[in-house]
Amino acid sequence: MQNEKIAGEKKYMGGKKKLGLKQMEKQQVKTDEDTKEAKKKEKAGPPKERKTIGIMGPDPKDGKVIAEVKKMNVLTPYAIASRYGIRISAAKDFLEQLEANGAIQLVSGSHSIKIYKPAA
Repeated sequence: MQNEKIAGEKKYMGGKKKLGLKQMEKQQVKTDEDTKEAKKKEKAGPPKERKTIGIMGPDPKDGKVIAEVKKMNVLTPYAIASRYGIRISAAKDFLEQLEANGAIQLVSGSHSIKIYKPAA
């Protein structure tokens, strides 16, 4: 009689399955984490401003720039790009120009990165 067909429908006894203790605990932890994330997003405030980076590097023949570069122990494209706010490709070109002028020397390098030091 439990699975009796009435007008083309199946009728089952029972209701929604009750959750076990572990399942209830997991559900509670998940809701707590969701509320914490929502609060963090509210506290974050406005997004940080992105500063624009330059395409052209500084003049490699400028005396001030050469003096500043000579104070740095190790010269990498990333260090120059972050110092002057330029792209890494522009920093690579800038370092190559300084090497051609004799202001810096190549220490080591591969196809992806080159490391320079100030000329003595």
